[in-house]
Amino acid sequence: MDFIAANQLLLLILFFLAGSSATLVLFRRPAGSRTWKIADLVWVLLGGFGALVAVVSGIYTADNSRLERQIDIAYAATAAFDRDAARFRLRFCDPAYDPDTAVLCEKVEFLSASTAGNAELPLFLAVTDEVAPLQGLSFLFGSRKDTDERQEMAAAADAFDPAPFLVFTSLDAPTQAAVDNMRRKVPAIAGDYLIIARGYDDLIEHVGNLKAEWEYLQANAHILVLQIIALCLVSFAAPFRLGKSLVELRRARR
Repeated sequence: MDFIAANQLLLLILFFLAGSSATLVLFRRPAGSRTWKIADLVWVLLGGFGALVAVVSGIYTADNSRLERQIDIAYAATAAFDRDAARFRLRFCDPAYDPDTAVLCEKVEFLSASTAGNAELPLFLAVTDEVAPLQGLSFLFGSRKDTDERQEMAAAADAFDPAPFLVFTSLDAPTQAAVDNMRRKVPAIAGDYLIIARGYDDLIEHVGNLKAEWEYLQANAHILVLQIIALCLVSFAAPFRLGKSLVELRRARR
């Protein structure tokens, strides 16, 4: 599979040349002969196979679009959490209003550190955006070197594990007690923290969904290899159809 993915353009050219060579041999046969009918049948069969693969690839394209949407959502969730956490620290944590506010400030700092300190998170978001699995036709997207770089980045995305984010909770017992106390004293502080807590939980959920979408597409990336094979077979059979048309036109002139 790696050989096919890495030599797509070369394979397409070779199959087309092979089909063209076979068509030149067929020109020795008269129009309407059994040989040309067989050649036309080969074109119909391989063309039908190519159409079927195109339908399957269309489904895979839709799944890839869902990955792209999930990337956008994860980016938005990350930006919203960072923005809300920074605003909370700026408004209430320098200095903290009271001991309960200090608990919330410490929790916000901890949650921010758990995301910003994990360099794999922004790397994973960037990599999934850059090397979506649908980008399988390397001759359309760059050179062999570019393909190798994308494979390295894809390996980095595969290695990303969202589990470290799941061990933290935004509302543990001390934090929940501080929130309850602040609701009675300064509801605005409690409300702002709950926004941050929901933002953190949403971020974890979206990153988990993104990882699941990525793994699904990677598991079905063989569809891209099947697509390349189908293109090669169609490129092999296309000269047969062209040759049959030319022979029939030549016969019609006579």
